[in-house]
Amino acid sequence: MRLGVLDIGSNTVHLLIVDAHPGARPVAEASHKSVLRLMRYLDTDGSITEEGIVALVAAIGEAARIAKGSNLDEVLPMATSAIREATNGPEVIDLIERETGLTLQILSGEEEAKLTFLAVRRWYGWSAGNILLFDIGGGSLEIALGENEEADVALSLPLGAGRTTVGFLHDDPPTEAQQDALRRHARAVLSEAKTAFKGLAKPTHVVGSSKTIRSLARLAGSVVDGIGDDDRARLRRSQLDDWVPRLARIPAAARPELPGITTDRTFQIVAGGIVLSEAMATFGVRELDVSPWATREGVLLRYLDHLN
Repeated sequence: MRLGVLDIGSNTVHLLIVDAHPGARPVAEASHKSVLRLMRYLDTDGSITEEGIVALVAAIGEAARIAKGSNLDEVLPMATSAIREATNGPEVIDLIERETGLTLQILSGEEEAKLTFLAVRRWYGWSAGNILLFDIGGGSLEIALGENEEADVALSLPLGAGRTTVGFLHDDPPTEAQQDALRRHARAVLSEAKTAFKGLAKPTHVVGSSKTIRSLARLAGSVVDGIGDDDRARLRRSQLDDWVPRLARIPAAARPELPGITTDRTFQIVAGGIVLSEAMATFGVRELDVSPWATREGVLLRYLDHLN
């Protein structure tokens, strides 16, 4: 069957069209992405501004038109932290549904973490053992740990790359003082969150997912094994900590000249690197593997599971 997963995130509106069947590996057929950086459109009261709503409805409407013309069996629209946490989120959701005809699935932070964990588990398989997952989106950082397909602990923290850029890195390029403030903030939030993992078995495999982590791995990490789309990217904390200060000295407009840094992530890549570094340090992680699958694939896999 031909399915579309529409991911309405804090940074992009991304439609992924796949050929998928229960028990088979989903194969991507097409992709359409609109870059919004929705965090730019948040007002002081936490609401999405009128300008942001117009841009959001337009991007989702375009994705809906592409989906309608793609002969899909089903469209799975999902939204994460930016809409979920906006003070006018319910009104925005109602407007989107009226204007586009799409009924959104609003994922909670815990659901987002669990679905991403499911995708990562399926990608690496049972031999990966006890997986510790980090996933950095625009609005939130998800952390999950477990030996099965259902994570034992699944948390969502307000440490997304877009959110922390807006909150702390006010200059372009950011000052050292701004970077240090973000590091202290991330360290405090992560230290408190780590208590939820107390008493659980240590991970045997650490994985990072999301476009931000993949971008950092392409820039600072290494590729081992495999060919093509199945290349295995690995990122060490030492490599990350070597590159992030250098990235922070480069204006955002110039960063896409570097390997792996795309224009849709260039403004928030420094904050993403700082948050990932602090997460790895807090959990004692020296290196991680980078998963090509994340929340979109988790939503797709869960849908296919329910068809059986």
